[in-house]
Parts: sequence; structure tokens; C-alpha cells
Amino acid sequence: MPETSPQGIRMVVGLGNPGREYEGTRHNVGFDVVDRVGASIGATFAKEPRWDAFIARAPGGDLVLLKPTTFMNLSGESAGEYARFFRIQPSSVLVVADDVALPLGALRLRAEGGSGGQKGLGSILVHFATEKVPRLRVGVGGAAPGADLSGHVLSRFRPEERAEADLALDRAAEAVLHAVREGLPSAMNLYNAAPAPKQETDTHP
Repeated sequence: MPETSPQGIRMVVGLGNPGREYEGTRHNVGFDVVDRVGASIGATFAKEPRWDAFIARAPGGDLVLLKPTTFMNLSGESAGEYARFFRIQPSSVLVVADDVALPLGALRLRAEGGSGGQKGLGSILVHFATEKVPRLRVGVGGAAPGADLSGHVLSRFRPEERAEADLALDRAAEAVLHAVREGLPSAMNLYNAAPAPKQETDTHP
């Protein structure tokens, strides 16, 4: 059971779209990562309509895992309302999202910054009224030249990508728990090291 870090990560928000048709897509890696975190600490998700989210609470601890069911572009409505009600500061919220500007398998933890064009993260920043919200970007790879980017993020990993994607999701869950237990700076030093990400762009759908 993780204890909260000195930096105070109290809430982890995984971004994605609800519904079976979106399960396993690149856009839902945020959901997949927090599912792994929940499984590793024995926390079970339950639908909580009041918050428009699936929520799991760590047994005997202060950590909350949240998966908004508002659909990606409105993620901040759910996460923001929950955080305000329970007085969780933006700096104590870690958001997990996909990133098409990072190669498949790359992770990038940051304490603050813009959305990079990721609309779910953009919604979070709007509803928290600050860019000082920690985030973990999980690389899902870019679309092929000339391909539709929206279709790409809503696609599932190809068979030849699946093993690498699963390793990345496992590593991302480890990064989340490390940030909770040891603090965000320690997690950044450890998990941002490799593989080297590409430069972020504002082209995410």
C-alpha cells in the first residue's frame, strides 16, 4: 500500500473514453495505466455517478484513482469537481495521458506545462485554472504520413506493437507509484531517462 509522497500526490487521473468500443485504443492508455496501478495496490474501481467517473481508493491510504466518464475532451469537469470538493490541490494531482508526439514506449513526467494539444489534458488545465498540474505522458507513436490523426489515436495497437505497448503501460504504472511513494522529482529522474522522447508539438486531436 503506497503512502503519499512528500510532494503530496493524492489523486491520479487516467484519461480516456468510456465504452467497450474504446478499450485498448491508444487514446485510452491513461485508463489502462491507472487500472494497472489499482490492481497493484488492491484498489477496485466502482462507477460513481456523482463524479462522472470510475473511482478507486487505496486501502488504508490517501490515494485516489479516477477515470472520468465524461469522454476525453471534458475530462476536467469530473476531475476538477472531485478535487475541489475534497480540497485536493492541482499540484497533488497526477494526470496520465497518451501522447502522439512521443515514440511508442517513451514516458515523460512533468510538474507543469501546457497541454501539448492533448484535449483531455487541456480540459484538466482549464478546470483547475492552472498549468501547474503534474502529468505523465505515455508515448503511443505518431500517425503515418498523410494518415488521419484522430483515427490513429482511436485505433488499437498493431500486433507487432502490442508487446512494447504492454511494457510501456507496466512501466508507466511503476512511474506513478514511484511518484506517489518517493516524490515527483525522483520519478522524473528515473523514468524520463529513456527512451528519449521526440519534441512535443501541438498537433494532438
